[in-house]
Amino acid sequence: MQTPSDMPVIRLKPKTDARRIRHGAPWVYANELVTDRRTKALAPGTIALLEDSERQPLALVAFNGESRIIARVLGTPESGPVDLMWFKTRFERALSLRETLFDAPYYRLIHAEADGLPGVIIDRFGDTAVIQPNAAWAEALLEPLVEALCAVTGIKNVLKSASGRARGLEGLDDVSAVLKGSAPEQALPVTMNGATYMADLTGGQKTGLFYDQRPNHAFGARMAPGAEVLDVFAHVGGFGLAALAAGAKSALAVDGSAPALELATQGAAAMGMQEKFDTRQGDAFDTLDALAKEERTFDLVICDPPAFAPNKQSLEAGLRAYERIARLAAPLVKDGGYLALCSCSHAADLEKFRASSIRGIGRGLYGSGRGFSLIHTGFAGPDHPTHPQLAESSYLKALFFRL
Repeated sequence: MQTPSDMPVIRLKPKTDARRIRHGAPWVYANELVTDRRTKALAPGTIALLEDSERQPLALVAFNGESRIIARVLGTPESGPVDLMWFKTRFERALSLRETLFDAPYYRLIHAEADGLPGVIIDRFGDTAVIQPNAAWAEALLEPLVEALCAVTGIKNVLKSASGRARGLEGLDDVSAVLKGSAPEQALPVTMNGATYMADLTGGQKTGLFYDQRPNHAFGARMAPGAEVLDVFAHVGGFGLAALAAGAKSALAVDGSAPALELATQGAAAMGMQEKFDTRQGDAFDTLDALAKEERTFDLVICDPPAFAPNKQSLEAGLRAYERIARLAAPLVKDGGYLALCSCSHAADLEKFRASSIRGIGRGLYGSGRGFSLIHTGFAGPDHPTHPQLAESSYLKALFFRL
């Protein structure tokens, strides 16, 4: 394994502010780095020593000349080599936090930069883990990464999920695989907030389940006893099943994916709640419009869409989509009922998302004489920690209104 003395060296351009890196920023962009012939020859995923323009060591980094994020900080210049022990140290630290927070091994174990493994996502499902190695350095070092993961946690099965746009931005393939053990033959039941969710670890979205919404599911469930609930963009039942577990009268789950709704139905059946659970497949905007025409109303309406604004280029269109969702959903809420609006778009910060949501609710209720108030703002659970120098790691927002 390499030591700092024999690592390749990459250097910031003159006049590039090195203080950002010294103060903890985890990314170096391509326009900040000297890219001479020697640097361009480095293979994607190469571990290198980053220096400032005065040749002073700044950080241990992972280099990828094919990415706009050309270097990801792995630690101090002395924190290498990146070997089995290096990975074990980070897994031990991450596991300690999760075991403090949760009484069962179902959680996000590694949340990328915030857990010291830039670009790496690992969700744990008992003795099975799903890894998203969304950076070239992690792809190159998968073998020691998986060995350390299993040694520290005792996990027996490790699956690689290569879905999502992040790998494409790193120049990586989209081929998923079983890295250790075997893949489950069917969806796995996962219990959260008293509800049972069926996680498809091989054919579902991302890693198969969204752990990040766990505290927001719990908050929504507090308004659920006796309620008629509408869960839009429900995926495998997210808010709707949590509401049923808390005593909701009924839950209607809306999603464009038939396989996801089938998993939601299986979850309801596993809870003995199938008589109270119904689904409707279709476009969310069209379905909200149709429910209004049917004069349907609900005590609790939740809209948890995919990222409408995954980057800055899509921000304005995304904000209009969030406003439209709020406008269509608000009239479906009974007087005195609740509306929850969520965003997982890191490009749409809390202020912008809140302004779009409030504007949409106002338009939806216009002429009705009804008012509304924001009663709670929720974020991702603590197994999704925020890197203090990376706004992108604080991506999830959930706004709860009383109408």
